[in-house]
Amino acid sequence: MKRSMLQKVQVCVFAVAVLACALTLTHASRASLKTMSSQDGPATPPALEARIKRVENGLLPPAKIKGEPTTGMKLLDRMQFYKAPAVSIAVINDGRFEWARAYGTLEAGGKVPATIMTVFQAASLSKPVTALAALSLVQQRKLDLDTDVNGYLKSWQVPDTEFTKTQKVTLRRILSHSSGLTVPGFIGYPADAPLPTVLQILDGTPPANSQPIRVDMVPGTKFRYAGGGYVVLQQLLTDVSGKPFPDLLDQLVFKKLSMNHSTFLDPLPEELASDMAAGHLPDGQVIKGGHFRNPELAPAGLWTTPTDLAKLVLEIQNSLHGKSGKVLSPEMTRQMLTPQIENSGLGLFIDGTDRARRFTHTGSNVGFKSYLVGYFESGQGAVVMTNSENGAQLILEVLRSIAAEYGWPDFRMKERVIAKVDPSIYDAYVGEYEVAPGLILTVTREGDKLFSQSPGQPRSEMLPESETSFFLRDIDAQFTFVREGGQIVRVVIRRGREFQARKIK
Repeated sequence: MKRSMLQKVQVCVFAVAVLACALTLTHASRASLKTMSSQDGPATPPALEARIKRVENGLLPPAKIKGEPTTGMKLLDRMQFYKAPAVSIAVINDGRFEWARAYGTLEAGGKVPATIMTVFQAASLSKPVTALAALSLVQQRKLDLDTDVNGYLKSWQVPDTEFTKTQKVTLRRILSHSSGLTVPGFIGYPADAPLPTVLQILDGTPPANSQPIRVDMVPGTKFRYAGGGYVVLQQLLTDVSGKPFPDLLDQLVFKKLSMNHSTFLDPLPEELASDMAAGHLPDGQVIKGGHFRNPELAPAGLWTTPTDLAKLVLEIQNSLHGKSGKVLSPEMTRQMLTPQIENSGLGLFIDGTDRARRFTHTGSNVGFKSYLVGYFESGQGAVVMTNSENGAQLILEVLRSIAAEYGWPDFRMKERVIAKVDPSIYDAYVGEYEVAPGLILTVTREGDKLFSQSPGQPRSEMLPESETSFFLRDIDAQFTFVREGGQIVRVVIRRGREFQARKIK
């Protein structure tokens, strides 16, 4: 795939993070979707089966319009809507693994059903797994959280810049995304493309398709998500241990937690490759070769199942409360779950207070989306994975259903009120807004309605909460138009984080 095409895919990936697709499958495709459970185990107790059915039939949108009834949506219908061929779910409750189910097929139009043993690309869920391995070496005193990583690196060194004169790149800063290192994420490589070495990725030399990983701000001063830092960590762990990265992670994490369907190996072992989900693009087409390859293993190269990741969530919860120490001691786990800068811990993000205190991470590779959450005190949590570029919003709908069924303190619908405004004000909002280089949000008016659209995505109606603030019905996104000197100059987009998009046309 040429670099220009890769850039187009990157734009599409970012666009999906801002606005989800509203696409439909045919009735024939729907007929191919099947529900799979752990059929080799004991029969599910009736009460638990009823809970699972309520989750499957109770998917919820982000917003409830005041005065309108809310009806739960069916998972299989939403899989059609998002063109998601497979979804796999694992649920934790009361400090134990409660259930896992998989739905759909390994690829669109295929006949092989997904099972709870089907492996998916975990994307950035690789990062907390890598963090566990790194912290276990800290615990063994083979690494130090606050030492300059150049003291450990043998094959490559973080180049010194004006920003590293007084502050250095450390393991703590890499794990918490405050190292000052560049490159937020990686698109991966088509199945038939040459793969770069880790050193080529670090220096951004061909055939690497990403920029050089360098320090361009003072380490420790600011949060900035940096997958590039985890590539540095990948090389560091290899240099310190003298072992290939996949072997080291197998030794330090997977074997200790009996994560038997998890690997960083590329290509996958045959026993896992035979039950591997294929990734799908926004239009529902399967990725050529089934997936992009990610030699950036530490930030993005994990293949696994929700059931295996649920074991990891449970271990972190149990270690936090002194009930286990298979990988990390309770003291080290508490460090992992302590925010270092903003809400960033060491490999995980920490949100909420009291009963809502939780650790989370999302995963987003081309054609694969995933989410992991575990609560500190209640012993609840879930992992959801899907093989669709449109899967992020579907995952949130699933999590809202689980939250409603299990009484989670968050992941709930927000009640919103549609304001009465004069549609004539919409004319000032019509135009093009640059969210990021190459990513344009287009706002149009049709009669008395306002719509937004990102590249390659369908239009979404923008519903007014005031004359300047709008929201989407099916996607958790809010828009506020900003006027300066009598003219609309930008729109503020809130989707978890805040984006500023300036009006360019």
